[in-house]
Amino acid sequence: MGIWAVRLTLLAAILQTTAHRPPYVILGEPRVVETAHPILCVHTRLTDEVEEWKIQRTLEMVREMGATTIVEFFPWPYIEPQQGVYFWEHSDMIVRHARAQGLVIIARIGMVPEWAQPYGPEVDGDTSLTHLEPNRFWDFGHFVEVFARHYQNDIRHIIVWNEPNLAYEWGYQPVLPQRYVSLLQFAYPAAHRANPEVMVLAGALAPTLEPVGSQYGMNEIDYLTQLYEWGVRDYFDALAVHTYGFKFPPEEPPAADVLNFRRVEMLRDIMVEHGDAEKPVYITETGWNDHPRWTKAVRPGQRITYTLDGFRYAEANWPWLETMCVWAFRYPAPTYSFPDYFTLVSPDFAPKPIYEEIQRWGRGWGETP
Repeated sequence: MGIWAVRLTLLAAILQTTAHRPPYVILGEPRVVETAHPILCVHTRLTDEVEEWKIQRTLEMVREMGATTIVEFFPWPYIEPQQGVYFWEHSDMIVRHARAQGLVIIARIGMVPEWAQPYGPEVDGDTSLTHLEPNRFWDFGHFVEVFARHYQNDIRHIIVWNEPNLAYEWGYQPVLPQRYVSLLQFAYPAAHRANPEVMVLAGALAPTLEPVGSQYGMNEIDYLTQLYEWGVRDYFDALAVHTYGFKFPPEEPPAADVLNFRRVEMLRDIMVEHGDAEKPVYITETGWNDHPRWTKAVRPGQRITYTLDGFRYAEANWPWLETMCVWAFRYPAPTYSFPDYFTLVSPDFAPKPIYEEIQRWGRGWGETP
C-alpha cells in the first residue's frame, strides 16, 4: 500500500471516528437579546432533545432571531419519576443554556408520572399520561412547589397544565371547569409559597368550537366563563391562551363560531367582565401553517405575511398582552405530517424563510428609527 493510500485510510478512519462525536459544548459568557420587539416569543420543543449542543444551538438561534422569551414544557414524570425522587439534570441543562442566551422562560408543567396514575400505562399509554384524579391534586401542587423553589432564580412564569378545555388533556375524562379550578387551588398557593414573585398562568386554553357537553372538550369561551363562575379569579396571576389564525388573516374580526387569531379578544372581554382587567394575557401558542395539502393551511408567503401582521396588530391594539409565542421553533425530529409546517427551523437547523423574516422584524433591521 502506497504512502498516500495509507494516509487516506487513516484520514477516513479519523473522520469515521469523529463523525458521530457530539460537538464540544462551551457555555460562554452570558448574552443579551438584541430586539426591537420584546413581545416576540417562541415555543421551543427541547423536552425530548437529548444532545446538549442541539439545545444550545436552538436557544442561540432563538436569541439571534430577536425573541426575548421561550415557552418550554417540563413534564412532571420526567423530573419526578418516583414519588419524592427528583431528576433535574435535563431540565437544568435547558435552564442553564436559556440563562446563558439571556432568555426568559415560561415553564409549562403537566403530564402525570406512573406512580400518580389511577390505572397505569398498561391501560392506554397515551391517555394515562394526562389522567389526573382529584386525589392526586395535592401531589401535583407539591411538585409545582418543588419546581418553583428549585428554579426560583431562573423561572418566574409557570403554566399550570395544558389546554384543560380538551378531554384529551385529562385522559379523556369529561371536561369539567370545576376540576381545573380545584387543581389551581392546590398549585397556585404552592407556587407562591416557594417563590412569592412567581407568575402563575392559568389556562393555555385551546381554540375549539366544541359545545358544552361534548365528549371531546368545551369551547374556550364557555370554559373561561365557567371557570370564573367556579371562583378561578383568586388562583391565577395571568391567563395563557392559544390562538391560531388557520386560514384567516390576523385582522379578521372575532366571532363565536369562527376560529381565528383575534378570538383571544373574546377571552379578554370575559376577564374584564369579571373584574380581572389588571391581569395580563400571554399568548403561549400562535401561528399559521403552510402545509401544501392541509385544509387549514395557507400558502408560504401568506404565512409570513400573516405572522408578521399578527405581531404588528397585537402591538398596536392589545396593551394587555404581555408576550406572543409562535408555535413552534423546531422539532427534534420530523413528524412527516402537517405539524412540520408550523416550525421555523428544520430538525437539522436550516432556517426557513419565515425564520429569516421574523428575525428581520424582530431585530428591527430595515426599520426607520
